[in-house]
Amino acid sequence: MDLLTLLRTICKDHVLSPSAIFRPTGAGKIKWPLTIKDEVALEKALRDGGHFLPLPTEPAALANVLEQSIISFLLERLPQVPGITARKGTERGYPDVEIEQNGKYYALDVKVAKRQSTKTKPATRTQSRITLYTGNTYFAYPERRWPGTFRPFAEYSSHLDLIALYTFNEETLSHVEDLQILVHEPWTIASKKRSSTTREYIGAVMSLADLEAGCGEFKTEKAFYDYWRGFNFKVGNAVKIQLRKMLKESAGIK
Repeated sequence: MDLLTLLRTICKDHVLSPSAIFRPTGAGKIKWPLTIKDEVALEKALRDGGHFLPLPTEPAALANVLEQSIISFLLERLPQVPGITARKGTERGYPDVEIEQNGKYYALDVKVAKRQSTKTKPATRTQSRITLYTGNTYFAYPERRWPGTFRPFAEYSSHLDLIALYTFNEETLSHVEDLQILVHEPWTIASKKRSSTTREYIGAVMSLADLEAGCGEFKTEKAFYDYWRGFNFKVGNAVKIQLRKMLKESAGIK
């Protein structure tokens, strides 16, 4: 089974977690010691006892909680497959998870996106454009190892994105409904637009149908790389300094 198919299969078993924030001091409704038969009964007892607080409502904060939960799930499940090892990336590095299989390395990034909220009609797009890559660093210079990465971009046999789509619900503790996980190669869901007007990010398509189908704006992987590697990204001072440092190190200059 190829890695893309394997990840899609594994993610079918994913269950939303966490569903709330635990606080040790509740409302004093639980009589201790507590005897519980299963996790469902435990969750109900803690909820009724006032031991749960809601997850954050701010989209970026909620997305970070969900991302870390999904990454933990993957790091538990992937090593159970013979011949596969996985390790977590840095908080702001690339990728979120590095997978090794049969001596080859694969980059997996986890993205969380809220479906655009509508009062009368079902959502048809994401609230904001998903970021696929940072365009002016490791993507633009794939032969070089950037800070926050395990290895150069070009050394990965393939790059994969796990997209978690959810509907926001103000009334629940988790604020997350209808969590849907998709796994695609980034180029298959890429757009020709940046995901930010102020940062050098490569954006995905926003249509939910296109994200589900893996139907982006590029017909081939080559077309994607030709377009975005030729894009006129801005290069700020911090990136310039880091690039000069890497060039000196590769040339043996101190």
